[in-house]
Amino acid sequence: MTLRAKVEQLPTGTRGKPWSAQLNPTPRQALIVTPTPIAGVLLIEPQVFSDERGFFQETWKADAFAAVGIPGPFVQDNHSRSLRGVLRGLHFQSPRAQGKLLRVSRGTVFDVVVDIRRDSPGFGTWFGTELSGDNHKMLWSPPGMAHGFLTLSDEADFLYKCTDVQAPSDERVIRWNDPDLAIAWPVRDVGRPRLSARDAAAPSLAEALGAR
Repeated sequence: MTLRAKVEQLPTGTRGKPWSAQLNPTPRQALIVTPTPIAGVLLIEPQVFSDERGFFQETWKADAFAAVGIPGPFVQDNHSRSLRGVLRGLHFQSPRAQGKLLRVSRGTVFDVVVDIRRDSPGFGTWFGTELSGDNHKMLWSPPGMAHGFLTLSDEADFLYKCTDVQAPSDERVIRWNDPDLAIAWPVRDVGRPRLSARDAAAPSLAEALGAR
């Protein structure tokens, strides 16, 4: 699934006005939200205001996100930087599952979530999309998902908000190329993925959940 980010051009004649006065010329929908094939996983296009100086966007506003089904609260923000070909994942926590609001501020990644909720009709299915600093898209991954991404640009800065804190004793990992998941990673674009030792030795989905 590929969507083009909405980049709003400021109305003509606004130069010289305070930045805040330029941002709301007329009421507009702040977020465009598209459901994905996995229940609860949402693809989000924030409203972006752009002109010759750059752009402005809101990356979190509690009432706006709550209105589209992402209420938080968030208790931890994380920021990672990865080089081209780095693949991180598939990660999850249990029993302290985390909901994650995911975005990329610079560069491009192929972002993947896998439904690992045993009672879900979509158990074992995955969804992937490109997140980038250019398309401004976000992905909401509710608790009960495993998550990973592959860096497609020379570098990528990945940011995400979490509904629970990182708990090392609850951290789990699933093999990125588990044949039962058959995730269509775009590895042809980057060559052999660069993995951490832990991710390279990860068990399959069945093994990861069967051991619990």
